[in-house]
Amino acid sequence: MNKKRKTAKSATSARKAKRPARGALSVATSARKSVKQRVAALVEAPLAVCENDENLQAVLNVLRNKNEPVEVRLAALQALQAASFSVVEFESCRGDYIATLRKVAEDPDPELRQRVLGLLAREKDGFAQKKLLEGLKNPEKALLPPEKALQLLSYDVHAEAYPVARAIVSKPPNAAAKREALRLLAADATAAPLFEKLLRDKDELREIRQISASALQSLKPEKLQAHAKELLLDTSEYDDIQATSLTALSQFGDDEAIGKDEALLKSVDRLSARASTKVKQSARRFLSKYGR
Repeated sequence: MNKKRKTAKSATSARKAKRPARGALSVATSARKSVKQRVAALVEAPLAVCENDENLQAVLNVLRNKNEPVEVRLAALQALQAASFSVVEFESCRGDYIATLRKVAEDPDPELRQRVLGLLAREKDGFAQKKLLEGLKNPEKALLPPEKALQLLSYDVHAEAYPVARAIVSKPPNAAAKREALRLLAADATAAPLFEKLLRDKDELREIRQISASALQSLKPEKLQAHAKELLLDTSEYDDIQATSLTALSQFGDDEAIGKDEALLKSVDRLSARASTKVKQSARRFLSKYGR
C-alpha cells in the first residue's frame, strides 16, 4: 500500500509540474506575444513538449517556420533539446524531431543551421554526414564553414571523410580548416607519413607540428619517439617542439635505451642550461629521471 501511495503521489506531482509548462507553451507558440515573452515561455515549456502530439507539433512548427523571429526559433530548438533529455518520454517524439532537424539543416539563418547540424552530428545522423561532406567537396553547396564541418564530422568519422580532409590539408581554405582536417585525420591509420612530414617541417606552423606530434603518438608512437630524438639533437629546433619531444620520450620512450644514449642526454643537458624557462624545467625533469 505504501508503494502505491508513493507512486500516486509521484504521478500527481508530475501532473502539477506540467501545468505551468502547458501555460508557457500557449504563450510560446502565440504570434501575438512579444519575442521576449515567447523566448521566456519556451524556457519553461520542455515538460509539456511531449505530453501529446499537438504540443510537439506546435513547437516543431515554430522551429520550422522561416517567418518566425530567429530568437524564438532558437529558443524552440533549445526547448526540444531539453525535452530530449527525458529519454523515455521523448522516444515517441524522436522521429518527428529528427525529421524537422533535417529540414532546418538547410535554413537560411547560419546560427540555426550550425546548431541543428551540430545536434544531428552528435546523433551520428547519416543525412548530416552526407551534407557536411558534400559541402567540403563543393564549397558552393556548403552549409557551414569548412573548419566547422570537419569538426562536426569528427563525432562519427567515416572512411569517406579522409580523402576530403587530405585535400583540405593539401590546399587549405584557411588555417582553421587545416587544423580541423588534421585532427580528423588523427583517426586514420594510413595518415602517419603525412604527420611525420609535417612534424619535421620547420616552415610549418608550430601548432600544426604539435597536432602532428599528438597524432603520431596515437597512430605510430615508435615513429614519434624516433623523430623526438632527432628533434632534440637539432640545436636549431624551436623550444616548444623540443619540449614536446622531451615529453614524448620521457613518458613513452624506452628508458633503458635512453639512459645509455650519451649524445641525447648531452643535448638535453645543453637545453637545461640555455633554453626557455619552460623547456629548462622539462629538460631537468628528464635528466633527473635518468640520474643526471
